[in-house]
Amino acid sequence: MKKTILFPVLMCIPLFGICQVKSIEELLLPAPVSLKQGSGNFILNSKTNIVILSKDIDAKRVATFLSKKLSQSAGFLVNVKTSSTAAGSNIIKLSLISDAILGNEGYKLDITSGTIMLSANKPAGLFYGMQTLVQLMPKEIESIHVVKNMAWKIPACSITDYPRFGWRGLMFDVARHFFTKDEVKKYIDEMVKYKYNLLHLHLTDDEGWRIEIKSLPKLTEVGAWNVKRVGYFGTFQPPSPDEPRTYGGFYTQDDIKEIVQYAKDRFVDILPEIDVPGHSLAAIAAYPELACSAGQGPKSEVSSGQNIKDWSTHTALIDDNLCPANENVYEFLDKVLTELAHLFPFEYIHMGGDETFKTFWEKSDAVKALMQKEGLKTMEEVQSYFEKRVEKIVESKGKKFMGWDEILEGGLAPSAAVMSWRGMKGGIEAAKMKHDVVMSPTDFAYIDYMQGDPIIEPHIYATLRLKKAYQFEPVPEGVDSKYIKGGQANLWSEQLYTFRHAEYMTWPRGFAIAEALWSPKEKRDWDNFFPRVENQFKRLDESEINYAPSAYDPIFEATNTGNKQLMIELSTEPKGLDIYYTFDNSFPDCFSPKYAEPLIVPKESVMLKVITYKGKNPVGRLIYMPIEELQKRADNKK
Repeated sequence: MKKTILFPVLMCIPLFGICQVKSIEELLLPAPVSLKQGSGNFILNSKTNIVILSKDIDAKRVATFLSKKLSQSAGFLVNVKTSSTAAGSNIIKLSLISDAILGNEGYKLDITSGTIMLSANKPAGLFYGMQTLVQLMPKEIESIHVVKNMAWKIPACSITDYPRFGWRGLMFDVARHFFTKDEVKKYIDEMVKYKYNLLHLHLTDDEGWRIEIKSLPKLTEVGAWNVKRVGYFGTFQPPSPDEPRTYGGFYTQDDIKEIVQYAKDRFVDILPEIDVPGHSLAAIAAYPELACSAGQGPKSEVSSGQNIKDWSTHTALIDDNLCPANENVYEFLDKVLTELAHLFPFEYIHMGGDETFKTFWEKSDAVKALMQKEGLKTMEEVQSYFEKRVEKIVESKGKKFMGWDEILEGGLAPSAAVMSWRGMKGGIEAAKMKHDVVMSPTDFAYIDYMQGDPIIEPHIYATLRLKKAYQFEPVPEGVDSKYIKGGQANLWSEQLYTFRHAEYMTWPRGFAIAEALWSPKEKRDWDNFFPRVENQFKRLDESEINYAPSAYDPIFEATNTGNKQLMIELSTEPKGLDIYYTFDNSFPDCFSPKYAEPLIVPKESVMLKVITYKGKNPVGRLIYMPIEELQKRADNKK
């Protein structure tokens, strides 16, 4: 719903540098399986050498990544050598070993004052061990400029580490708003720092088709472009016929090959998603014969963010879908998947299946005839018929079929893997049917949701705070864990207009999901986690990566008392913060009244202003909260 902001919101820049490290553990995110602190420090300098005790080409690439990292920030070149032995001191050694406990992505890191030994079974483990090693370095290692006069100390310690899950993903919606090839690469660079290994690219939707299919050129000639709108997605007026459709873009097949290789070099798989049969206006605008109307109905256009669905009645307004009774659709998908399978080496292809409003199917004589022929009783069974046929096409390309949890409705395709997004229920059901599951529930993992109070956060229809995201547990009780491949956070882009905003929405909630997927369940602890988040904030500042300080902002709870007064309770997610406030229109600071108990709003008061401090330093943003807004919230509790 559209929200009217009655008063402006002012923000100040938080001062995160006040956080002091108490132990090595506070430097690392996600938390490792085991860590033992040693004595002394390894000192990086221009005489440091990296020695690879293997001829493996991927291991050498990891060493080269580390050398380039040091060169960029520390300003000196660390030599990379391959040798069967490495005597002497001030050496970083990379070794491939055989240790059953580490698996394919685990590593051991042993640091003394003279030597760093990084060992793993596979080069991927060396890569993740390198990320841990970099986190142990001073935060300035993340600087995009050379930092001079630094003591590049790495604390002595011994770490053994390996992931809890093999599927550790982030979904990036490049369909609603297009993000460039270089921006996708940057997103990969950011995610691997926290040991993510899968990027799910949502490549098609009503607002755009983002991948070149050479046998179907109109998909990008027509389907990749719409009319630019800025504001609240879903509330825009439909574009007029004379408005230019010049907003958008797509990836050529050469772009995709480049992105896939870039990801592979960093041990990231890319899961492509072609969302069908719903969310298909871009495809239908390009090829109208794919709809049940076969181009005989109202002209379909690529959506520009206008309202195309009535969510209250689950009715499509202009949101036509691919027609399951139209053989052209399956020929179309065969062409798309033939080219897609050649571009993406990952074993799965995601075929969507979510939010398929059946309005146009219900009116279709062709669908009615299909139901009679195949003995289908409901529209859900019609979609199941469609999904099963699509699964066969996917498998004919040597790939595995995956879809959102709606594909369970009407009967699950025989070998389908399910991505559970409408909570955990669909994943539980699929796992009990012995199907593979990836958990990505809205209540923990939808990082397009607001991160704090709606009065200050970029607008969307729901809120997911950092502390809630940290409670994500991919394996529900009573489910065999062998069917849970892992999980991911989903970044939908209806309200994302820039890459900086995508970063803001991803971090720090991406930290929470990373830890849920990598670290042992028994090590999860919010009070231990948040200081480590604060240390990552300082590193993000160095690398000029955007992030949300929302966790520092207070939580407002408004209620009406029995004697008809408005009462406000304030709290914070992290411990150790003080909240200062004013009702008199002045700007609060640490000399203003400090919150200690529920506040009774003074008569005639118009505005509550609040800010959080840690000691004498502001960490939260200055928030203007209209009393009228608080009163509405209290009244809505009735």
